[in-house]
Amino acid sequence: MKVTKENADNQQVVLTIEVPAEDWEKAINQAVKRIANQVNIPGFRRGKAPRRLIEQHVGKETVLDEAYEQYGPKVFNEALKEENIELAVYPQFERVTCEEGKDLVFKATVTPKPEVKLGEYKGLKIEKKVEEVTDEQVEKHIEQLRDRKATMVDAPADAKVADKDLITLDFKGFVDGEAFEGGEGKDYPLQIGSGSFIPGFEDQLIGAEIGKEVEVKVRFPEEYHEKKLADKDAVFKCTVNKIKHKELPALDDDFVKSVSALKTVDELKKDVREKMEKAAETKATNERSAAAIEQASQNITVTIPPAMVDDRVEQMIREMAMRLEQQGMQFEQYLKYSGSDINKLREEYRETAEKNVRTDLMLEAVAKAEGLKVEAADIDAEIAMMAQMYGAQPAQVKKIVQQQGRLGDLAVTVMRRKTAKLIVDSLAD
Repeated sequence: MKVTKENADNQQVVLTIEVPAEDWEKAINQAVKRIANQVNIPGFRRGKAPRRLIEQHVGKETVLDEAYEQYGPKVFNEALKEENIELAVYPQFERVTCEEGKDLVFKATVTPKPEVKLGEYKGLKIEKKVEEVTDEQVEKHIEQLRDRKATMVDAPADAKVADKDLITLDFKGFVDGEAFEGGEGKDYPLQIGSGSFIPGFEDQLIGAEIGKEVEVKVRFPEEYHEKKLADKDAVFKCTVNKIKHKELPALDDDFVKSVSALKTVDELKKDVREKMEKAAETKATNERSAAAIEQASQNITVTIPPAMVDDRVEQMIREMAMRLEQQGMQFEQYLKYSGSDINKLREEYRETAEKNVRTDLMLEAVAKAEGLKVEAADIDAEIAMMAQMYGAQPAQVKKIVQQQGRLGDLAVTVMRRKTAKLIVDSLAD
């Protein structure tokens, strides 16, 4: 095998790999044997038909394709070892000569992992900022508890619409004086302040009285899903039929008992404060840890290949599409309703993708410098945590991970977590 290396643009390398004809012929013969065991040739037991008949049956190109697909990756991996190249992203291949009786020649455009020069990553000085919990925040939280227990009661006939009220109304929309399709509703339920309608619509209903028509003037957003109405002025003639006000329960000991295992208002306030202070402490700890990883990432010296960022962007988009599908929405629908397109999305993700790639390169370099290893016990602990999260048995989760070929990805995740812990644990006091 002969390997020729040529530098290309964007930190890529083109490897031209040449395999002697005699070695290539052996690969073709092995491909013929594999195919012979998969097809039926009249007059021959499976696997016993001669090569000539196999080639006639499936075609010479099929035989050559089979040989290349099985043999190509093997010699490519040998070429990577020979050139001491560690791949950053999946390569691009091009067949140059793939014929019987000739040397096999193909090219691989690869992106080697960049060299990372570590900066300071141990003993970093990151201030821990714990937010003070104020009396106002405690009171606001308790008000939210009361709000959850609130009931909606009918307002008197002379009442006026107020924020947070639940109303039913009739409405009819007009653009340029003409009623438009889909712009009419009868006894439509609407929570004022919910943001269910076009911006500005609900605000203009505040102060409206039952049975009295009110004109609401709005402008449809430019990105409105109904293109005929987008960026158009509209007038809605609205009549409120019914108003329900929100009535909060009294803040007393009975209320406290209804929302907790506590007995008095003072106990509730103390409990809320303690929980908020604990949450603030946890938030500060997490933010300090994230800042440490960010600082260590900024301290490295590296030139990130564009292909690594492009690859991470595509990965983020695939993950987003999967999340949307789990929620019952197709990716194309999301792009349509959000007024975006795939290229805009790529640009939006690029900065985050580059930051993530930089962080991964830093963690990998630190792990190598510190000689960190992922042990079987580490994998088992990770699987046990996953099992607890999904309410399954660790053995079941491990079997699924193995069947899906994800043990390698799991090991990478564990290594990154171990490395991040090392950085965070070494923070200066």
